This record gives sequence, structure tokens and C-alpha cells, in this order.
Amino acid sequence: MRGCSSRCKSTQNQGKAVCMTNCPTLIVTVGLPARGKTYISKKLTRYLNWIGVPTREFNVGQYRREFLKIYESFEFFRPDNEEGLKIRRQCASAALNDVRQYLTEEGGQVAVFDATNTTRERRDTILEFAEQNGFKAFFVESVCEDPEVIQENIVQVKLGSPDYTNCNTEEAVEDFMKRIKCYENSYETLDEVLDRDLSFIKIMDVGQRYLVNRVLDHVQSRIVYYLMNIHITPRSIYLCRHGESELNVKGRIGGDSGLTPRGKEFAKKLNQFIQTQEISELKVWTSQMKRTIQTAEALNAPYEQWKVLNEIDAGVCEEMMYEEIQENYPLEFALRDQDKYRYRYPKGESYEDLVQRLEPVIMELERQENVLVICHQAVMRCLLAYFLDKTAEELPYLKCPLHTVLKLTPVAYGCKVESISLNVDAVNTHREKPEVGYVTLVFVASVVSFVCRVQTH
Repeated sequence: MRGCSSRCKSTQNQGKAVCMTNCPTLIVTVGLPARGKTYISKKLTRYLNWIGVPTREFNVGQYRREFLKIYESFEFFRPDNEEGLKIRRQCASAALNDVRQYLTEEGGQVAVFDATNTTRERRDTILEFAEQNGFKAFFVESVCEDPEVIQENIVQVKLGSPDYTNCNTEEAVEDFMKRIKCYENSYETLDEVLDRDLSFIKIMDVGQRYLVNRVLDHVQSRIVYYLMNIHITPRSIYLCRHGESELNVKGRIGGDSGLTPRGKEFAKKLNQFIQTQEISELKVWTSQMKRTIQTAEALNAPYEQWKVLNEIDAGVCEEMMYEEIQENYPLEFALRDQDKYRYRYPKGESYEDLVQRLEPVIMELERQENVLVICHQAVMRCLLAYFLDKTAEELPYLKCPLHTVLKLTPVAYGCKVESISLNVDAVNTHREKPEVGYVTLVFVASVVSFVCRVQTH
């Protein structure tokens, strides 16, 4: 098995090589056009990267657009168009070559191969590719027969494609419907009998039903769990921090203090803002800390407390000022500036720990419709990083000011963000990312200081 010698072991099963340990995973989408394959691919990629599994999406349609430059019509996709078929095969092959490089040379753990892959012959070719390179293949098929959902997908997503830049809506819809027809006659859906040896999830009618077959490992299990929780219902998610707290004013981190007068004023303004939004069946979530609960109590709505929404645990540094941390724990202070995402406070948590803790919140946010989450700075950064597809390096420095509401509205392949300041003054708790040279200097100075202290004692 090539590309897998250092990452997994294999065994033989009915003449096929089967990966038994930490082999890379190749996720393969299946389905007719306008069935949400790219939507699923992008969401899966974002989720897996957020939980720390290096993942990249490879969209064959994009390869085709780069190759052709100009799209003319559905005729390109006709099954009897030999030139078109040849180009599509070349594009798929180029995408698979990039998949191989990503998973074997660039440290990737999961690749999402986003294409129609509607025939058993095509899927067999991909399976052979996966086996030759030591990848586990997992198929994700989206099946939808609801004409309204298909029409909505075409209008919302496909008409914004570069294929239809210079095309009016009617012509574009007509062309795309003919493109779908080009695939229908040869489409072979995943079958629980014929494909019983494959690992796959089949999503029917946008999550009304599921068929799951042969889930082999932890990654595949996480993929299935995630895909069974997402939905496409229009909704908005509101994120904000608690009102200004007594410890915020003192410049101290963590703790469990109550609100200042300005914090209480923000809570009142938050209630007025939520009323203007006229949100049906709004759910409000808080942490179990005083400052979020006191903020929620000003709302004319029931709220639910989540322990997992508590602020990052600063361990021995709880209720300290940054200047005190630098003085008392110089090495720790420098280590945190070196890698803020993975740094763990002594007897406390890291941002990486916090992401794992918050995964159930993300799952429930995906399941729910309209939700207001009143939380804390580090927690809000983690949630925001998921929706905005931010890297681990960017996450700890996202700006989440006090007394500001972020309204997140999921759109086709991403998330629209509106920042609404409620015009109540508050202290600034944001700490900018130090420059690389400064971080190195502080780190060296901290090590010297630490060694001197040890020698003194």
C-alpha cells in the first residue's frame, strides 16, 4: 500500500487491502447536480478542520472551469459528447492527483472529492485509487426528489456560478435543468445490497431519512453524526458576550463576578434589540456563570444554562491581570504568546481543549433554528471560528468586543455576519497578537528569568 506505510497497517479481506489504523480518509460525494453535494462538502471540511482534523475539499467542477475558462451550455455534459467526457475525466484525474499529494505529502488527514460520481464504474475507479494509495473511502450520497428544493438550490446557488455570469435567470435555469437530465439516465444510486461492502451514508430528501452502511472508524463516525444534525432551514444565530463585569473593569481574567452598572445597561439594551428582531421561537443559552445569567435575566425570554459554555479555565492564573501573570509566571506568559491556541494554563485549559468542549454546542446549533448565545470572549471566539472557517492560528485573536451582538445568517456556502453595537461603553478586553520578533525576545527573556529564579531557590 503506497502512501500509508508510516501511518497505518493493513490486512487482506477478500483480496482487498483494508486499512486498520490511522490511514487518511477520502470522502466521495455522490448525487445528481443541485442536490447539495458542494454544500455538504464545504460544511464537512469546515467542521473537520475546526475539530482539528486537517481537511481539504477538491471540487471537480472548479477544475473543469479552470480548464475550459468559458462555459457554453449543457451540451458539454451530454453522455454522447466524447470531447466533453474526455475533459471531465482529465479534470477528475487532476483532482485525484492533488488529493494524493495532499494526503501523502502535505499532512492532510481527510480529502473531500466533490463531484457527481453517479455511476458505479466511476466509483469503482475512485475505490481502486484509494486502495492503491492506502486511503479509506467513505461515500456521501445526497438524494432529493422534491422539485421545490431542487429549484431553490438552483436559484440560490447555481445561478451565482461563474458558468452563468452573462446569462439571464430564465436561460440559466433552463440550461441547468438540461444539465441534470444529462446525468439522470446513467445515475446508479448507492444500493444497500449491491454496495454492501462500501462505507457510506445516504441522505434522502434533505435529511428526512438516512441510510448508513459499514462505518469503520472514529472519523467516519464523526462524519455521520455531523451530517445527521445539519439542516438547511433559514435561521439566524446571535452571539454576544455578557455585559461588562466587575473583573473586566479591574483587568482581571476569568473569575465569576457580577455585572457593573454599564453591564446591566447593556442587558437592558440587549432585550430591546432582541424585541426589534421579532424572532419566532427564540432559544437563549447562557453559561453557568453569574455574568451571563444576569445578562439573560433582563430578557423577556426563558433561557437555558450550559456548563460547556463556561469561560476558558485559566487554572492558577484565574482572576489575575496579564501583568501579574507575566511577573509571577514569565515562562508561561511567553509560552502562551508563542502558541496561544495550543497553550494550556497550568491546571487549566487551552483553546484547543475549549473547541473539543464546545463541539456539542455546535451540533445543537446546527440542529436548532433561531438561537441567542450569551457567552464569554474565548468561547465566542471558538464558536465564531467555526462559522467563519477560521484557522487555529486566527481563532484566539478574533475580536469579540463587549456590548456588541454578532448576527450570523448561514447562506449557500458560508455565513453572513452583521456586527451590531448596542452603544453602551465598556472596557476593551482584546489583546492583540504580539509580533513574531517580540514573542521570541520575550520567550528568551522569560527562560533566562525562569532559570535565574530556579538557581536562586
